[in-house]
Amino acid sequence: MQSNFHIDTLDRRILALLLKDARTPFVEVARKCRVSGAAVHQRVAKLTEAGVIAGSHFSLSPKALGYMTCAFIGIQVNLTSTSTHNEVFQKIEQIPEIVECHHISGKYSLLVKIYTLNNEHLKRVIVEKIQSIPEISFTETFISLEAGFERELPVV
Repeated sequence: MQSNFHIDTLDRRILALLLKDARTPFVEVARKCRVSGAAVHQRVAKLTEAGVIAGSHFSLSPKALGYMTCAFIGIQVNLTSTSTHNEVFQKIEQIPEIVECHHISGKYSLLVKIYTLNNEHLKRVIVEKIQSIPEISFTETFISLEAGFERELPVV
């Protein structure tokens, strides 16, 4: 993000509307903000260029696709003299069930979020894919029983 970029009240209103539904037409956003469609288009372009808007995408429902188990796995990485964290990260990135990977501080080197079809599938991914990476010394799995909420950050 540009260090001198300032988000004003109109930017906040536009972002709030688009965060509720990213498919809202700019004409509708403009009507609700009482500005022209061109003004909304220009603001969105500037917010995107400044790095405030990182993209737009559809969100898929894991359960609707048959992925009934969500888990978080703490991964401890012990590097050999010939391996790097980046190489381990690239191996983990090749596992399609892993949807997020964070480098963290504390007991673990990495924390991943994973969706699997069921607990048996989770076990296979852990044993056959994750724990088969030589630099991974141990893992700890936390199965999510239910997501309490998910949200975007507030625009301040």
